Parts: sequence; structure tokens; C-alpha cells
Amino acid sequence: NTKNSRLVKVTMEPSVAKVDRLVRLYPKVDEVETALPRSWSGKDKYTYIGLSQNNLRVHYKGSGKNHKDAASVRASHTIPAACGVYYFEIRVVSKGRDGYMGIGLSASGVNLNRLPGWEKNSYGYHADDGCVFNSSGTGQQYGPTFSTGDVVGCGFNLVARSVFFTKNGINLGTAVSDVPAGLSLYPTVGLQTPGEVVEANFGESPFVFDFEGLLMEMQQQIRQSIEQFPVSDGQGAWQANLHKLVLSYLVHHGYSKTAQVFASSTGQALEEDTASIKSRQKIQSLVLQGRVSDAVRVVQASYPGLLENSPELLFKLRCRQFVEMIGGCDTADLLTPPSQEPRLSCHSELSCSSGEGEEGVVAPPPGSTPAGDSPFANGEVSMNGGGLEESAMEVDGPASTGAAGEGSREDKEAVDFDRNPVAIERLLTFGRDLQALYSRLTATHPNEQLKATLQDSFSLLAYTDPKTSPVGYLLDPIQREPVSAALNSAILASKNLPGQPPLEFALGQAAQSLKHMSRNGLGAAAFTGVQDIVNS
Repeated sequence: NTKNSRLVKVTMEPSVAKVDRLVRLYPKVDEVETALPRSWSGKDKYTYIGLSQNNLRVHYKGSGKNHKDAASVRASHTIPAACGVYYFEIRVVSKGRDGYMGIGLSASGVNLNRLPGWEKNSYGYHADDGCVFNSSGTGQQYGPTFSTGDVVGCGFNLVARSVFFTKNGINLGTAVSDVPAGLSLYPTVGLQTPGEVVEANFGESPFVFDFEGLLMEMQQQIRQSIEQFPVSDGQGAWQANLHKLVLSYLVHHGYSKTAQVFASSTGQALEEDTASIKSRQKIQSLVLQGRVSDAVRVVQASYPGLLENSPELLFKLRCRQFVEMIGGCDTADLLTPPSQEPRLSCHSELSCSSGEGEEGVVAPPPGSTPAGDSPFANGEVSMNGGGLEESAMEVDGPASTGAAGEGSREDKEAVDFDRNPVAIERLLTFGRDLQALYSRLTATHPNEQLKATLQDSFSLLAYTDPKTSPVGYLLDPIQREPVSAALNSAILASKNLPGQPPLEFALGQAAQSLKHMSRNGLGAAAFTGVQDIVNS
């Protein structure tokens, strides 16, 4: 989804590659919600700090007489909790007069007229003495000093709530182990004497330290803790519940043969009879092949009243059928000779006679249509007219999206409406009836989603080549999946069965829980995902 993309649009290709690197390092961070630090802040800095080179280089411009002349700058954004472990590096361009420099982290509002670590909620590693300062003016011996040419890094482990530092690619170990839960921190650097210059790398270029290796180790640790999570004494109950979840999933999606074998091997009974499962399987396959009119006929024959009692679902199916007619996959109602035309029933309260369209939705232009030619006309359903073949649908599970199996019209070209006036007339009649159905559906309760669906469907008619048009995405076979899923759920609901398989619900809940944990500072959530576990 491009709207939720974490990539930032830039014009230079090298910059795009750098942004991609940050996405790889922190895949669970959604920058629409929480941006990553990419530079030093031009506002959140002390007066004696100067910035250059896209706010990545920091130089000192004060007098540097004593510690009261210290100056720090924070990054442009706080470290997102979803990072799990965050890391950045600075290269010491020049140690200046005395090399009184510090690298670390600080919270918003911490005094910037001080080096990192001297104030509460501030942590720093200093160049001149190698000490670590943990919210105090008194440091603790930690590592070696650093000077011109050295590359020093700072990492924040949000799982352990600890801070570590590196020098020239070597991890110096844990420096701080008691960062308060929920405290948001910014990368911070401080300088104190003239001539001091450092340059930051927030991850858009490769680090000197093997940060990727550290991330892999963290991921393995979290995965191991999940796999070794103790199961309660009722192991048998766990196993039985898992079997139920799997069986309900197989039944929901129409894998009848597999469901039968699995039920038999695990001592379970099917909640739905095999004939009903195969019927749903057939309907899903038809929709996924683009044969919506055939699917509607099967539904009306097998589940009388279902579509009439679900007018919005019927509307979505008809919109999809309209799209498939234009795409050439559902031409039965366009090309069938009048004597063999199938006729579909509509609910009396949603009669599909032509009428005035709602303002803002443009219906296809009116034209004369032979009586009874409307695909929405009242009447009986003829299953033979649709050309449905039982043998074509005997597969375990619905056909994959766009499958061109036996009985599929996937390989057919779109109807040449320029040379087939009858076909265009029937398409326009179908469109007018679709407009009338929409008008009745929204007469008392306007629905912007349905309106947009109708407008986009009708817009296909405005282009010589619909596939390359701005709404050409509607012709992509993947667009059939939501309609197929909605229809399948409605059928199950009509039989008092769950409209969504409990397994999918549980996985969805787990995924949302992980997002919630990430947003609330649980760093471990950054190193696992439902899909990761499923694929492992």
C-alpha cells in the first residue's frame, strides 16, 4: 500500500537506496506514524552548535572556556519503539582544541548547554576520558578515549532498556542498563571546545560496526524464547484446539477432500456437510475466474433469498460482473441468443427497473432495449443457460485468482462493442439497472464506498483501452478476491457458521497485538511477526 509506505519520495536515486537501507534495518517502523531520525535538528540545539552538509555535520562555534560553554544537539526525531534496537555512528572529523566531545542519548527537554549524560534522562560516552555518564555529572570508567579519525557508535536496546557504545566497529559492552520504561530518547552529540567537528551516520550508509549481525542475533533470541515458551499442563487441550482451528479453516475455504481426511485422522466431525462445502467451493471458483454471472446463478439456486437479503453484497457482485463484462471474462449475458438468455430474479423492494441516477454518479447513456433483455429482469433462473459444468469445478479448494482452468473464460478477448451493437446495448442496460439498484440502496442512507465503486466501474467505459486506464486496476484478477471472500462469508453466515475462520481471526489478533506492543515500547515485538513464524 503506497499510502502507508515508509519510503520517502526523493528525486535522486542514491538517496532512494539510502532510504531503502533504513527500511531494511527497521522493518517494523511505520514512518507515517513515527519517523526515524535522519539528521540533526536545526531547532533542538544549543547556540554554540553549527550544522552543515544536510544537518549531518556538527561543529562547535563557542569560546570553549569551561564546561559552561558545552553545547549539544538532538536528532530531528525520537527513536521509534518499533526499532527494537536502534543504532547510529559519528565520525570524529576533528577533535579540535581539547576533544571534549560526547555521544549518546537524551530525552526531550534535557538542557542542551551540557554534554550528553550530565543531566537526568541523558546518557553519554565522552572522548577525553572514556567515561560513561548516566544522568549524572560524575562518570564511570567504561572504554577507551576517542579522537580525530575514530568512528564511535551508540546503540539503544529497547528490549533490555540498555545502552551500548562502539569504537571503530568494536562493541564496548553495556554502558547503561536501567533506562526507564516508556522514556523516549533522541540521538544526541555534544561539543565543548573550538575546532571540534563530527559527522553523523543515521544508517543511510553502511556502519563500521556490524549492526545487521546484532539484529540477526536479537531476532534469533526472540524466536527461541517464543519457541520455548512453556505450554500449560493441558497440552491435550492445546492440541485439540489447534485441530479445530485447522479444520475450520479448511472447511471455510472449501478444501473439502482435505477437510474430510483431516477430520477423520483427528477424530473430529465436519460442521458442514460435504455437498455444501463443494457448493461454496464452486461459487468461489466461478468468482475467481471472473464468471460472476454464473456464480450468482448458483447462489440463487443453492441459497434462495441470500442475495435478496444482502443488497449491498448483490450490488458489489453486479459491479464486479460489469467489470468482467468489459474485460471479456463474463460475456454470457452479452452474447447469449435471446431465446437462451438466463433471467435473474431481484428482490421486490430493490427492483432494478431503470430510474434517475443519483447526482454525482453518471450512468451509461440511455438507449432502447428489447423488453426482457435486462439481466436484472424478474423471472426464473436457468442453470443450463449459463453453461456451468460440474466436472470443471471438481477441485479441492477454490481456483487460484485468475485461474484459466476448464470452464474458465480467462483466455477470451473482450467483446468488440464497436462491431456488436446488441452487446453494447445489453451492457448499457445492465449499467442502467446497476445505477437504479444503487439509487435504491442509498435513497435513505448515502454510502460513499458504494458510490466510488460504481463510479470506478462505469469509468472503464470512457477509455479505448480500459486495461491501461487510471481505473485499469479493476481488471486485475486479484480484485475478484474481496468479492469472493465476502460472498463466501455471507453464505456461511446464512448457515449460522462463522463468517471468518477462527484461525485467521487469531492470526489477525496476534498481528494487531504485536503492533500495539511496538507502539507501546515493547522492543521485542520488533523482532518477530506472525508471517515470520508461519514461514519458519
